[in-house]
Amino acid sequence: MKKSVLVIMMTVMLAIVVAACGSNNNKEANTATNQTETATNTTNAAAPEVAAESKEITIKHQLGETVVTTNPEKVVVFDFGILDSLDKLAVEVTGVPQANIPPYLSKYEDTKYTNVGSLKEPDFEAINALSPDLIIISGRQQDAYEELNKIAPTIFLGVDNTRLVDSFKENMNTLGQVFNKQAEIDEELVNVDAAIKEIQDKATASGKNSLIVLANEGKLSAYGPGSRFGIIHDVLGFTPVDENIESSTHGQTITSEFIAEKNPDYLFVVDRGSVVVEGAESASAKDTVENELVQNTKAFKEGHIVYLDPNYWYLSGGGLVSMVEMINSIGAAIQ
Repeated sequence: MKKSVLVIMMTVMLAIVVAACGSNNNKEANTATNQTETATNTTNAAAPEVAAESKEITIKHQLGETVVTTNPEKVVVFDFGILDSLDKLAVEVTGVPQANIPPYLSKYEDTKYTNVGSLKEPDFEAINALSPDLIIISGRQQDAYEELNKIAPTIFLGVDNTRLVDSFKENMNTLGQVFNKQAEIDEELVNVDAAIKEIQDKATASGKNSLIVLANEGKLSAYGPGSRFGIIHDVLGFTPVDENIESSTHGQTITSEFIAEKNPDYLFVVDRGSVVVEGAESASAKDTVENELVQNTKAFKEGHIVYLDPNYWYLSGGGLVSMVEMINSIGAAIQ
C-alpha cells in the first residue's frame, strides 16, 4: 500500500515539473517571437526611402561640355522656359532671377527662392553663397558662362531659332536625363507634336500669309523665317508675307508704311513693352500698331491682328508650358 502511494506521489510531482518546464519554454518562445517582431518592426520603421540613383553624365551643349551629377539638389535657373518645364515636372529649384517673372510662374517670386540677379546680370555673390549643384542658362547669360561654370557645373539650354522645335526637344531630353524624368518628357513631347500637327493643317488649309512684329516703346521690328518668332512660318505653316525679312535676334526695324505695303492677311504682334518696360500699359502695342495706315490692311479689316501673349512669346518661350501655349494661340487665331 505504502509503495503504491509513493508511486502516485512521484507521478504527480513529475507531472508538475513537466508542466512547469513547458510553461517556461512557452514563455521563452513567446518572448523570442515578440523580440523578433519588435526587431522587425523597428527595422521597417527605420528603413529610409530609396532615393533616385545619382550618377555623373556629360552634357554637350552650345558652349561646351559639362559633367553633371544627376538629380542635383540645388539648382539655379536663368531661363524662364526651362523654369516652366521644371515646374511642370515638379522639380524644385533653389535660385531664379526674380525680375520680370511671368505671372504664371509668380510663385518663384517667394522669398523661399534666392534672387540670383537679373536675366542679363547674374548676382555672382548670391549664386556662390548658394553652393549650387547645377546652373542652367540660355542666350541672355551666355557671356557669363565661364564665370558661372567656375561656381558650379553650368549648362546652356537656349533654343536654336533656326531649328526651334528640334532644339526645344533636345533641351527637354537633357532635362529628362539630368532629373530622371524621361518618361514624363516623352509624354509631354507627344502632346506638343499633336498640337503642332493640328495647327499646321489649319494654317495650310487657310492659305493665308502673315507678318510678325515686335512692338517696343513706339517702335516696330519685323521677324521672318528662322527668327525667334519664326515658328509661325517654319513650323506652324503660315506663309511669310516677305521672305527677305532680316533674321536676327532683334528683328528688322520697320515702319507702318512697310506693314501697309506688305498688306498681310494676318498680323501677329508681340508687345515687349508690356512685360519689360516698367509701368508700360498693355494697350501700348495697339496704339503703336493700329494707326490709319495699318487700318487699311487686310489683317485689320478682317479682324486678323493678333496680339500674342509676351509672357510666353518673349519671356519664356521654349518651355513645356510656353511651347504649347504659343502653338495653341496661333491655332485660336486662325479663322
